[in-house]
Amino acid sequence: MPSKELRIGIVGYGFMGRTHTNGYKRANDFFDLEYRPVLKAACGRSEDKTKAFADQWGYESVETDWQKLIERDDIDAIDICTPNDTHHDIAIAAAKAGKMVLCEKPLARTVAEAQEMVDVINETGVKNTCWYNYRRVPAVTLAKKIIDTGKLGRIFHFRGQFLQDWTIDANLPQGGAALWRLDVAAAGSGVTGDLLAHNIDTAMWLNGAITRVTARTETFIKERTHQLTGEKQAVGIDDACIFICDFENGSLGNFESTRYARGHKALDTFEINGEHASIRWDLHDLNRFEFFDHSDESTVRGWRSIHVTDGDMPYMDKWWVPGLCIGYEHTFVHQVADFLKDLETGAVTQPDFNNALQTQKVCEAVLESGKDGQWHDTGVTL
Repeated sequence: MPSKELRIGIVGYGFMGRTHTNGYKRANDFFDLEYRPVLKAACGRSEDKTKAFADQWGYESVETDWQKLIERDDIDAIDICTPNDTHHDIAIAAAKAGKMVLCEKPLARTVAEAQEMVDVINETGVKNTCWYNYRRVPAVTLAKKIIDTGKLGRIFHFRGQFLQDWTIDANLPQGGAALWRLDVAAAGSGVTGDLLAHNIDTAMWLNGAITRVTARTETFIKERTHQLTGEKQAVGIDDACIFICDFENGSLGNFESTRYARGHKALDTFEINGEHASIRWDLHDLNRFEFFDHSDESTVRGWRSIHVTDGDMPYMDKWWVPGLCIGYEHTFVHQVADFLKDLETGAVTQPDFNNALQTQKVCEAVLESGKDGQWHDTGVTL
């Protein structure tokens, strides 16, 4: 039985609030951990909606002011599940109050904001992490282990995609509670920070630092009505982004993201081509990855599909029996479990804020290149 409590105060009750909370509620059911999350308080601007969320998910209390939440003595960790424009202030205040900080991705809207967050985190020494959850897909984690053995040999190419289609409607407004991702003031960017940030984090985790980029961005619908003002305003986010890049290991990268790919709801993929072997993965079939090994005899050489459900594969010994799948929500359970285990051992949970800052640097370089069409150095240090 867990012997220590980690008392959670969560800010935000939307989509990410639910995924994180599910992780807190289930981690100890499946993982042997010394710490146990306790759902102390949920915080949101709407008292009625926050109370409904707290009642449904089992939080003990409700706050409508995140500053008051941070001031509470019965909270150990602040989980930030709010729009991007609030990450900076909440994280810094929480760290200065000695609270652990778990922040949704992207870390911030800009490198400047993210750097200030990292500086305070480093000064205070509080435990922290950023929720790039796709690292915790067992198939992706297994791909990482295979790559780290050197089985692929020299890496030549990394290509990633994240395609959606939900903003094609020209009548869709921007801003407000549900559509803040379309408001540049709240989001900082469009598909680059929201979707490509995932691809970039995964790519640098698997293949090392991205050193320079050149990009093309496009905003297809130039004006939208803002929900909060009722007025038509220029759209400042990127609807689509394509960029190519150099990795520190000499490989080339090719990335694409859009919310204008009709027929795709969340097509998140990557493929890595090496001297001896290749790996590719697709979120739509997240329990599998495909592997091509050139050392196979020519008569049987081809892409093989690896079903990642056996007990000797990452995380899977904690779940069901071989052949039975897990899903998207389990990635958050895994991140909670890793955070709790690292809290027990003193290890740093990755990605931490400094690691997430490196992804922010690539995103910003991509956006700058999208404006001027030039190559931009990222300044990434891993």
